[in-house]
Amino acid sequence: MEHRNLDVVTIGRSSVDLYGSQVGGRLEDMGTFAKYIGGSPTNIACGTARLGLRSAVITRVGDEHMGRFIREQLAREGVCTDGVVTDPERLTALVLLGIRDEDQFPLIFYRENCADMALSEEDIDEDFIAAARALLPTGTHLSHLRTEAAVLKALRLARKHGVKTALDIDYRPNLWGVAGHGDGESRFVESAAVTAKLQSHLHFFDLIVGTEEEFHIAGGSTDTITALRAVRAVSDAVLVCKRGAAGAVAFEGPIPDSLDDGQTGPGFPIEVFNVLGAGDGFFSGLMKGWLDGADWPTALKYANACGAFAVSRHGCTPAYPSLAELDFFLERGVVQPDLRNDAALEQIHWSTNRARNHGADWADYRIFAFDHRLQLEEMAGYSPEQGAAFKELCLQAALAVQDGRDGYGILCDDRIGRRALHAASGTGLWVGRPCEWPGSRPLALEPALGIDCGGLQAWTRGNVVKVLCFCHPSDAESLWADQIATVGRLFTAARRNGLEFLLEVIPSKVASVDDQTTAQVIDRFYREGIFPDWWKLEPLTTRAAWSNAIAAIEAHDRHTRGIVVLGLDAPEDELAASFATAAQFPLVKGFAVGRTIFGDVARRWFARNCDDVQAVEEMRAGYARLCTHWDNARQQAREAA
Repeated sequence: MEHRNLDVVTIGRSSVDLYGSQVGGRLEDMGTFAKYIGGSPTNIACGTARLGLRSAVITRVGDEHMGRFIREQLAREGVCTDGVVTDPERLTALVLLGIRDEDQFPLIFYRENCADMALSEEDIDEDFIAAARALLPTGTHLSHLRTEAAVLKALRLARKHGVKTALDIDYRPNLWGVAGHGDGESRFVESAAVTAKLQSHLHFFDLIVGTEEEFHIAGGSTDTITALRAVRAVSDAVLVCKRGAAGAVAFEGPIPDSLDDGQTGPGFPIEVFNVLGAGDGFFSGLMKGWLDGADWPTALKYANACGAFAVSRHGCTPAYPSLAELDFFLERGVVQPDLRNDAALEQIHWSTNRARNHGADWADYRIFAFDHRLQLEEMAGYSPEQGAAFKELCLQAALAVQDGRDGYGILCDDRIGRRALHAASGTGLWVGRPCEWPGSRPLALEPALGIDCGGLQAWTRGNVVKVLCFCHPSDAESLWADQIATVGRLFTAARRNGLEFLLEVIPSKVASVDDQTTAQVIDRFYREGIFPDWWKLEPLTTRAAWSNAIAAIEAHDRHTRGIVVLGLDAPEDELAASFATAAQFPLVKGFAVGRTIFGDVARRWFARNCDDVQAVEEMRAGYARLCTHWDNARQQAREAA
């Protein structure tokens, strides 16, 4: 129907998952935790969005940092947040969890009077429900009178407006009050009261999904066939029973004598690393198939594949595949059973999901680069204190041009510009941060990073790792080996810490160049297993040089973020001319220019010939002019195309 602008709306739990980073021990022994969004309906909303469905979630979050994190991460995942209510009185739910082994996952729910359990009928908007193709509540929200009333209102509205309905039984005994706080990983405790409550509502659903244990509670029997028949007696829904390593089975009609007689989809022989969140990944794939009108074997194939990704990776939502990743996996098949260590698969997983974790994928990036260290240190009047103060002025100029808009950023270092760097966090600016020791060849890194680049662990997730490597195709192999090793060590550490990676190369500073030089450098790094999210390249002077460079990138990585053009302290008119050529190529996303904007201002400011107000205004004006030059070049290129 034309008015359906959402594919699926989920209802229920939303939480922040604090996931133990150490694997194989007790929760008591874990020392560090990764932070993700969680809760079955929240996970499914994200999982379906990654597969290209237009998803939304109805839930509540607290009016605090964790609630804002959930809202912001949902938006990054492409999930509509119109149904997310901010509760001024309650805190966002938290979950502490870990991976002991493939069967044990210690888990503690912090959900006492939490925000999502305050969901009420007033939070259910009829137009919002009517705008969806499918409604998917989860079982936990049938455990409390207030949340149950909200779910039932949504289900009745779905029936009224012809919206498909699906139930994730999602049985957590301690959330129903039939197990203790320390039994968070428990998946089944018999309860006649829970069975009666579930059975009183199963007639509302077109699709019901659960594990064998979840059908045991829904059907009131620990014999799976008997339980499924009890569910069938009160519901005409398609029943999908998840069987772990045995896959899953769907029943559209009467329940046969054996689970093996239902409809199945192919499974995938992979290593089980983490079962937490696997069911939500499974349901995401199932919803993709169901709403696309696929037959049940095909829908179950999608579901099994998404579940396979989930059980092979750390975390819940972060493990789920993009549609491109799913398609690649289904076409290629399993190469190695531990999917998280499959390099080709992990590259696609990272590169097709990173925009969801690191902000918008803008069409154009206008970056004010003031990460320079050596150039400032050589200026008359420089001191570390003055350098830090000047970089704060640079940030003021950048923010004045940005004015809250998308598509603007900075490059700023941590050694001189720490105050400006930290102040930029949360402003909406794209933020890149250099790692190289200025001017080094062979490449050396800033000492603060440590020998193994462990210093990246302290970086905020929004920062982009930037490194400048002076290299040329004619370099000796020993030099190449040295520099590749350093760049590779940094690249690996960036990925390990979930940080995007920008590689800057300037061959012309090493030796003469032609239309093939930059392409040859790019190809060499890829062949060494280094896949930058970003390339920062000098202004190439011919269309052929740009075409060759872009072809080299796309031959190895069809999902790269793109290229930004550096300035090399060129006059503004020369940069404008170079933009006119670069902007003709969509993979060139913008510029990252510094000294053209701040060079002359800095010299006068350090010499006390320019005050703070003048410095900010001159840099603001220069940065704004370059932005205009880029925007005009891009517009002209689009018109010409």
